[in-house]
Amino acid sequence: MKFLLISDNHDTITGMRLAGIEGIITHDAEGVGAALSSAINDGGVGIILITEKLVKLCPELVYDLKLNRMRPLIVEIPDRHSSGRAEDSITRYIREAIGVKI
Repeated sequence: MKFLLISDNHDTITGMRLAGIEGIITHDAEGVGAALSSAINDGGVGIILITEKLVKLCPELVYDLKLNRMRPLIVEIPDRHSSGRAEDSITRYIREAIGVKI
């Protein structure tokens, strides 16, 4: 099982490549869709890392795949464009995902 990074900048690609994770650079929603489709059709990809900025370009597509597919796992990661996460981001994420307030 391998990782794949979908990013919009070379810095993130370079950093992940140092960790042995290959990646794809794209700057628009069509490119994100094509990269996700390619990764899903590749049976060897188990985890897709995608930057927050790209998720904001096509949230419906990404969240649909996250909710309706068992594999690959899609993980949003911050990048240099990220404004940081709020203090309650994990509890808010749980609340939004499964409706449980903690």
